[in-house]
Amino acid sequence: MDEIFILGGGASGMAAALGAAGRGRVTLLERQARLGRKLLATGNGRCNLSNTAAGPEHYHGLDPDFVRPALAAWPPAAVLDFFHALGLRTAEEYGGRVYPRSDHAASVLDVLRLALELRGVTVHVGCPVRALRRGGDGFLIDCETERFSADKVIVACGGCAGGKLGGVGDGYALLEGLGHRRTKLYPALVPLRCASDYPKALKGVRVTARASVLRGAHVLASETGDVLFTDTGLSGTAIFSLSRAVSAGGPGLCVSLDLFPEETEGALLADLRQRRSVFAARPANELLVGAVQNRLGLMLCRAAGISGGLAAAALDDGLLTVLARRLKDFRFPVSGVGGFDAAQVTAGGIATADFDPETLQSRLVPGLYACGEVLDIDGDCGGFNLQWAWASGLLAGELR
Repeated sequence: MDEIFILGGGASGMAAALGAAGRGRVTLLERQARLGRKLLATGNGRCNLSNTAAGPEHYHGLDPDFVRPALAAWPPAAVLDFFHALGLRTAEEYGGRVYPRSDHAASVLDVLRLALELRGVTVHVGCPVRALRRGGDGFLIDCETERFSADKVIVACGGCAGGKLGGVGDGYALLEGLGHRRTKLYPALVPLRCASDYPKALKGVRVTARASVLRGAHVLASETGDVLFTDTGLSGTAIFSLSRAVSAGGPGLCVSLDLFPEETEGALLADLRQRRSVFAARPANELLVGAVQNRLGLMLCRAAGISGGLAAAALDDGLLTVLARRLKDFRFPVSGVGGFDAAQVTAGGIATADFDPETLQSRLVPGLYACGEVLDIDGDCGGFNLQWAWASGLLAGELR
């Protein structure tokens, strides 16, 4: 009977172990004191475990099409059937996002840990792997206090993101030691830092907007959704989706917020003219009361050169035109992104060209597989990364 070892007890590692169960003696090694620590933190503790719209267009890397066979073998519907069979109940929300019905990430981890136990998977926690090398017809795995022999190995060590929750670069080093290449790594699904003149007074304000990353007049990426102002910059789901473009885009970028993407600048100007009449005797910088959050309204007026020293009736069409443009194009120079500790996922990783996408077996080392975030694949915000973790882990676990 084959000795099968899975290195890493995160989402993809647990999926791989369950996929491999029954194909040999399966052992799961996890460096942390418990399985699935990062999983518990996903989706603000709710665990956005999949997205019904998952397809190659939602993934990134040197070869995003690498995900096709895994997503074909384990599409969202099949992954959800897998979880339902383990006892998890799920609920679909806006944009195809799928969460546990309990609204707690712990429910996902609980059914996975129970399934590992029921299927006879041996689990070693607090067991970081220090070296992985060929040994005879198989592999030798060196941990701090013990050495294991394996016939087949699945590397599912994850990436660098979420260092405080266990994100490390172990998997890259182990695979590079066996001849695999690694691409440059970037933090992704991460907040943005904005320049020093960023208006900290907006901290905590949340809007729905169309956010675009710009270099000059060129739009690098756009996303509509939730935007949260923080004390250092911008966060929220729309910003997370754009953060990869910022991480890889270099200096000289800014983010433009269209606060009313459903309206034209002309329509907004007409509304502002009406407001000027309705609020004629009020301070000019209160013109946006009721249209946007109050602190944001004051900041937008200031950005348009409108002060509270004027009455609204004194505003000419020129100032109203500038304000309408700010509502459609409120810009923030970007100074950087949050680091790997703040990131939800790592962009970049082990080159997928060295793995067979149909099986996730190494083209260089027979009997060696890899899955999940350790590979050069990352997904958009909204459950796509966990969908890749489950699909790739289950495919790798088939050991074809």
